Amino acid sequence: IEGFLCNCVCVSFSVPSECRRELLVNMNFPGADMKSLSSPDAEHCQYLCTQHPTCLFFSFTGPDWTGHKRQFYCYLKTTPSRRPKHQRPTLGVTSGFSLKPCYPDPLKLFLFFIFSPPEPCLGIPYKSLFTADPEECQRACTHDPDCQFFAYFKKGFPHAKHRFMCDLKFSRKIPRIPIIVRSASRISGFSQRIQHTQKFATACEGKLFPHTNIPRFDIDVLPAVSPEHCQTFCSVHPLCTYFSYISHTFKCYLKNNPHQMPRIAAAGITSGLPTRFCQPNNSKTYVGIDFPHSDIRHFKTDGVESCRRSCTEDPSCQYFSIVAKYNIRHCFLKRVITMPILPGLGKNAHFVSGFSLRNCQYKAT
Repeated sequence: IEGFLCNCVCVSFSVPSECRRELLVNMNFPGADMKSLSSPDAEHCQYLCTQHPTCLFFSFTGPDWTGHKRQFYCYLKTTPSRRPKHQRPTLGVTSGFSLKPCYPDPLKLFLFFIFSPPEPCLGIPYKSLFTADPEECQRACTHDPDCQFFAYFKKGFPHAKHRFMCDLKFSRKIPRIPIIVRSASRISGFSQRIQHTQKFATACEGKLFPHTNIPRFDIDVLPAVSPEHCQTFCSVHPLCTYFSYISHTFKCYLKNNPHQMPRIAAAGITSGLPTRFCQPNNSKTYVGIDFPHSDIRHFKTDGVESCRRSCTEDPSCQYFSIVAKYNIRHCFLKRVITMPILPGLGKNAHFVSGFSLRNCQYKAT
């Protein structure tokens, strides 16, 4: 996507049966906003709506939007009628619909989520090199197994030392649970379908250091439900060399220092290493833990294994929570957006950004 610069470093099936892929240029669906997110274009906004558990349609404010300063924003929307309340011609606004109805086969919807592109962000790259042009930068990204998108500094970039630089980027395709809370009547867990890495299929147990902290060297902080969950985030981050997890705050600290690993005794903290040549184990359930919101659907269940099996068999489910009330247990299947979401976007003529072409052989039918 030429000229874009990043300023930062559960699907509901109760949707209209009609598949509407078209984008309505200079058309606004006013009102009914659930959430607003930064987005570079209307197509990316449509992907966000499709991945959101309850979004049915959207409006995107592009560079020609002059109503306020919130350009490059995606407004996710829903209504009880499942249709926009109003349609209003508006210059600089593009609107459209979720693509969930376009994939009635759950497996094809799952493939859509897998192959939808990540957002090109000019945050901290995990690898930089110099290439003659953006096309060569894209080829380098395509042949690097960790790269999902790139940013290229054009020859007119103001600082000469950065010209022709190609920054390779990545994004997580595993769910980042926004809220984790303790609740005595809840049990939660993850789908067994989720593949944290495409490189290795064999499951394994990684190395953990209980009651141990590794201070400093933080590169990211994420919510995580357990040391194993934190280890999963570290395992898919190309810069993570080890991590520390604080149990009482559900905070996961990813760290980078390939030269040393200082460890100190600390109660309530577990540290560990990433799993480099296998799939992190994903079978643990968490008693007394709730993952609220982001529901796809819910139903009565016989127990944990039944709920987990339903989540695993549903290609759109990423994780689940069981709620027990009056001796009746309900299984809530859940999903969150796995595409990266940015705090801000802007145009810059000195950059070219784009995606890896590894997945371009896939074509939905």
